[in-house]
Amino acid sequence: DIDHLNLRVQKELVEWLNWLKADIGFDGWRFDFAKGYSADVAKIYIDRSEPSFAVAEIWTSLAYGGDGKPNLNQDQHRQELVNWVDKVGGKGPATTFDFTTKGILNVAVEGELWRLRGTDGKAPGMIGWWPAKAVTFVNNHDTGSTQHMWPFPSDRVMQGYAYILTHPGTPYIFYDHFFDWGLKEEIDRLVSVRTRHGIHSESKLQIIEADADLYLAEIDGKIIVKLGPRYDVGNLIPAGFKVAAHGNDYAVW
Repeated sequence: DIDHLNLRVQKELVEWLNWLKADIGFDGWRFDFAKGYSADVAKIYIDRSEPSFAVAEIWTSLAYGGDGKPNLNQDQHRQELVNWVDKVGGKGPATTFDFTTKGILNVAVEGELWRLRGTDGKAPGMIGWWPAKAVTFVNNHDTGSTQHMWPFPSDRVMQGYAYILTHPGTPYIFYDHFFDWGLKEEIDRLVSVRTRHGIHSESKLQIIEADADLYLAEIDGKIIVKLGPRYDVGNLIPAGFKVAAHGNDYAVW
């Protein structure tokens, strides 16, 4: 174990981070198991190494009901993510992985897309509260891949990417999905739509519909995304929008 409260440890880790920046060329940090030490310690490392980007892994359990599924209200879960960024410094480069969105998406794509509209009408994950500081993802090396600890439904992975690559937040693409699963072209197409229309971490999200079999949302008034098997949604799509990307149970106009 590393004693992060030891001043010598802090000094040597800061020197190492600055060496990684100056000599190797890294410009951002990922804080693994960030709940294993205080946000005050993470703030020391960030403030003294000045990365352009930093993201923390704060993986805690969602609140579950008696049916074994996540409760609709996950405010306590996302509040923990927000609190970490607040303590480290909201005006700096610190962000956190949006585990709240990940957990809700896992279940929502299995025929419960109503979960993607929170009780306040906004996105139910951290992106509904502080999207500029939320790093969204479908799977990572812990949840998917060989460890398979909290995997996204494998046959619905592209619905997950259609969501995070069109929505606010900073989306993260999993290496396995891009290079090993044969999804490169589909993911590339969604990235192109995001880039072409200037969708960014603080883009404005308007949820049009959120039912069991349909989630429909407009982002920045520029693109519309649909998740779910419901096919006939033409009456909900404003004139002038044309399909830019589509796949199994998702489409983007």
